[in-house]
Amino acid sequence: MTHSTPERPADIVARLRATFRTGRTKPVAWRTAQLRRLRELLTEHGDDLAAALHADLGKSATEAQRTEIGFTIREIDHTLENLDAWLRPEPAPVPAHLGADATAWTQYDPLGVVLVIAPWNYPVQLLLTPVVGALASGDAVVVKPSEMAPATSAALARLLPAYLDTDAVAVVEGGVPETTALLAERFDHVFYTGNGAVGRVVLRAAAEHLTPVTLELGGKSPAFVDRGADLKVVAERLARGKFLNAGQTCVAPDYVLTDPETAAALEPLLASAVEAVHGADPQTSAEYGRIVNERHFDRLAGLLGSGRVVVGGGSDRADKYIAPTVLADVDPDSPVMAEEIFGPILPIVTVPGLDEAIDFINDRDKPLALYVFGDDAVTRDRIVAETSSGGLGYGLPLAHLTVSDLPFGGVGESGMGNYHGRYSIETFSHRKAVLDKPLS
Repeated sequence: MTHSTPERPADIVARLRATFRTGRTKPVAWRTAQLRRLRELLTEHGDDLAAALHADLGKSATEAQRTEIGFTIREIDHTLENLDAWLRPEPAPVPAHLGADATAWTQYDPLGVVLVIAPWNYPVQLLLTPVVGALASGDAVVVKPSEMAPATSAALARLLPAYLDTDAVAVVEGGVPETTALLAERFDHVFYTGNGAVGRVVLRAAAEHLTPVTLELGGKSPAFVDRGADLKVVAERLARGKFLNAGQTCVAPDYVLTDPETAAALEPLLASAVEAVHGADPQTSAEYGRIVNERHFDRLAGLLGSGRVVVGGGSDRADKYIAPTVLADVDPDSPVMAEEIFGPILPIVTVPGLDEAIDFINDRDKPLALYVFGDDAVTRDRIVAETSSGGLGYGLPLAHLTVSDLPFGGVGESGMGNYHGRYSIETFSHRKAVLDKPLS
């Protein structure tokens, strides 16, 4: 029996770079053909991907379609509809001293060979949505799925070469050794989604080649609930946003920040909302997911004692299940507030009022998202003016992520750079300045 030898990272990058230098990936026809093929993959093998997502994360078919497969299809459709307009050269004014016959414009050039490293929590969406931008920009792409979602990684490694141009798109599976080997190569851009610790590793490796990097990280995204907000609506929206994918969402509300009286009124409403969304026993619900592995389960289980349990608190290690949990009377210095939770635990932290809430947010790392529940205009104006976050959502968590014409990305500890829609073209292209002064 013979065994094929896996292609070395250096050979993969060299092969893709050779393809790019032929100009093959630059025509818009190639770009749109690749996007349409990727769309066919998602529509023809949606069930295969949904099954893999269920195996890795316990995702229901409904959630897989809504948050991963369908999400990516919408991004492809939006890109196909607008790509010609996005790529159109943009005229620039020319100063008078260059003469009336001089013209100037900017145009997008593909970067070359880019690397996309995906996380495990949304292993289809957070891999393929950046790939959409890279292909639309005319780049060759090395794709690195997460080894922590092995079923999804295997499915993508099998399907992507069957649909996309294998001379311009390569999939590399594996863990830390394979990722480390890839990062040793020279790319024209590295796009990483994950945590800050690995983000620093990526950035250091890229610095060796002066490679630009996009880091999509996370952090503790606060949800400020103002006095006078409709708490029944707030509770329902928090329950849906926080516990989607068992809380394993980078833009999930990490904790609730509000005054003591509002917190007391919100507690029973959150308990009711969790039951309304996930049933009296979420462990038996087909729509409630699981923690990705035992290591993350153990980390999360250790946080359950950080406050008084309002609802939930149960766990089952054998099933990698942690109940949707709300904790009250949480001390800001408790373990659950030390780092991003990334699981189905929602602490409630109380502050006297808006001034203290703004100080609380600003005393910590800039979050990937900040949510404000309340219609008071002064509160809204102060939050947007006096805080910094990757995104800001009024009244509804997670929703800004679904708007393709909004840039998605962090700031400071929550990341650098952004993407989605036109912003993906800006990330995976070079905006070249061109000046034309005729010789006669």
